[in-house]
Amino acid sequence: MPAPKDPKNLTIRKQMEELIRRKQIEITQGLESLDTVKFHPDSWTRGNDGGGGTSMVIQDGSTFEKGGVNISVVYGELTPGAVIAMKADHKNLKLPEDPVTGLPKSEGVRFFACGLSMVIHPKNPHAPTTHANYRYFETWNEDGTPQTWWFGGGADLTPSYLYEEDAEHFHTLHKQALDKHDTELYPRWKKWADEYYYITHRGETRGIGGTFFDDFDDRDPQEILKIVEDSFDAFLPSYLPIIERRKDMPFTEEEKQWQLIRRGRYVEFNIMYDRGTQFGLRTPGSRVESIMMTLPAHASWVYNHHPAPGSREEKLMQATTKPREWAK
Repeated sequence: MPAPKDPKNLTIRKQMEELIRRKQIEITQGLESLDTVKFHPDSWTRGNDGGGGTSMVIQDGSTFEKGGVNISVVYGELTPGAVIAMKADHKNLKLPEDPVTGLPKSEGVRFFACGLSMVIHPKNPHAPTTHANYRYFETWNEDGTPQTWWFGGGADLTPSYLYEEDAEHFHTLHKQALDKHDTELYPRWKKWADEYYYITHRGETRGIGGTFFDDFDDRDPQEILKIVEDSFDAFLPSYLPIIERRKDMPFTEEEKQWQLIRRGRYVEFNIMYDRGTQFGLRTPGSRVESIMMTLPAHASWVYNHHPAPGSREEKLMQATTKPREWAK
C-alpha cells in the first residue's frame, strides 16, 4: 500500500476542500451544543459533473431560529458575461486570449471555487446574528495549471442590541488570530468590513463589523491557507460565549419587533450588495436554496421607523453609523 500523501504536497484546491469539510463538522457540533435541535444535512450536485455541496441547516430550536453552515465545491465554465461582471471586484480575473490576435476568446473561462459560508440567526433579540465565509477561487489554463487564484472571506457580528463586551470579545479573538501572521491584517480587514457591510441607501452598516477580505493573493498560497485556518479556529471561541450569555435573557415583544426590523436590514444588504449572493446567482447550475439560506425566517419593514432618542435601539444605530474600534 502506498504511503499517504504529505498534506503539504496536495494542491491548494484539495487542502482548502479538506479544511472546509472539517470545519463544517466542528462548527455545527459546537453550535448544536447550545440548542435543543440538530443540523440537518442536505447534499446537492450541479449538473454536467460540476461539483456540489452540503448545506447543514438548523431551524426552530430553543436557541437558533434559523441558520446554516454550507460548504460547496463547484467547477465548470464561467460565461464571458459573468467574467466581465466579476472583474469589477476581482481585477486579476481575465478571459482567455486568442494566441494569434491577442483578443479575448468568445468562450468563457474554466473555474474552481470552494468555500464554507454560514449565517446564524438566534431566536433571542439580545443574541446577535453572525456570519462567516472563507473561500478559494481559481481559474486555470488548458493544461490544468492555475491562471488566476485568490482567497476571500471574513466573519462579522450583527446584534440587535449592542453589548460592548460582546463586540470587544468577537473582534479581539479575530484580531489575535490574524496578528499571529501579520499585525497589519486586522486593521486593514476591519476597515474593509466596515466599508463592505455599509448599506448605502440606509447610510448605516449591517452590524458592528468584523473582518472582510477578498482577492488575497499577495503571498504564498500555503501561508494564506494557514491564515484562513486560524481565522476559522477563532470563530467558535468568539461566538459561543456570547450566545451562552444572551440566549436565555428575558425579552419583550417590543424588543422582538426591533430584532425583526434589524433583520430587514440584513435582507436588504444580502439581496442588494453581497458579493457571494451575486456570484452564486450568476453561476450556472447554482443552488438557489443554499444561496438564500442566509436570509432569516422572519423579518419586518415598518414604515418610517426611528428609535426613540436615548433608547438602547438608538445606541445600536449610533454604532452602525459611526464604526468604532472594538478589539483590545
